[in-house]
Amino acid sequence: MNVWIAMLLGLVQGLCEFLPVSSSGHLLLLQEMFGVTEGAMFFTVMLHLATLAAVFVVYWEIIIELIKHPFQKTVGMLILATIPTVVIAVLFKKVEPFASFYTATENGSFLGYGFLITSALLFSSDLLRRKNVRGRKMKDMRVGDALFIGAMQGVAILPSVSRSGGTIAGALYTGLNRKTAADFSFLMSIPAILGGALVEVPDALESGMAGVHWTSLAAGMLVAGMTGYFAIKLMIAAIKKKKLWGFAIYTAILGILVIVDQYVTHFFL
Repeated sequence: MNVWIAMLLGLVQGLCEFLPVSSSGHLLLLQEMFGVTEGAMFFTVMLHLATLAAVFVVYWEIIIELIKHPFQKTVGMLILATIPTVVIAVLFKKVEPFASFYTATENGSFLGYGFLITSALLFSSDLLRRKNVRGRKMKDMRVGDALFIGAMQGVAILPSVSRSGGTIAGALYTGLNRKTAADFSFLMSIPAILGGALVEVPDALESGMAGVHWTSLAAGMLVAGMTGYFAIKLMIAAIKKKKLWGFAIYTAILGILVIVDQYVTHFFL
């Protein structure tokens, strides 16, 4: 993997981690296109950690407040939301037949369908959201809201199903306002990304950096962190002022193109 491919993958990770289009699906697609196999797992884990840094930069004031006052409702809601995420992740990775299905998704077998699921989530959340224009704030969240949003994040463990898209859509389904949906989604990403990285570390270390020079790794992480920062800012502004239909159309078109390539043209898959 040369520096330019590493920077491209970092750019895609940084943008797609926080825009509702699925970073894992885009990374898997690009790795297939460029034939990146050696060191891919280690590189992907490090890119995720770089985007995690972007969340800390954007939300540092809120994060410090949560650390100083851990016994507050927001912290409780984040903990509750993490529980179904962990349960679903364990099911997909450890329990049959879910584990076999998850392995197939990691290999790209259902890549196009995952993008279509993301598109459906975004479209439906916009349609349902119109019934409750104002929405509820973080202080008005209920236990069921947090559990449902966490379950949506758990489903997004599947490649090409967007984590941010699923959690934001889930928050809008429950009647939360757009700003709360975005903020809660990005705060949820902290335990999700950190926990996912820790789980993948043993396999990533075992696979090592074969084929990935440290300069490529550093360049990819730097680009991922910088673009992740701007992607968060862009998403916060977009979700407050605009709808999600543009992202829904993009993921729908991408999903159809991937499926056509998988079953007909075979250019990349």
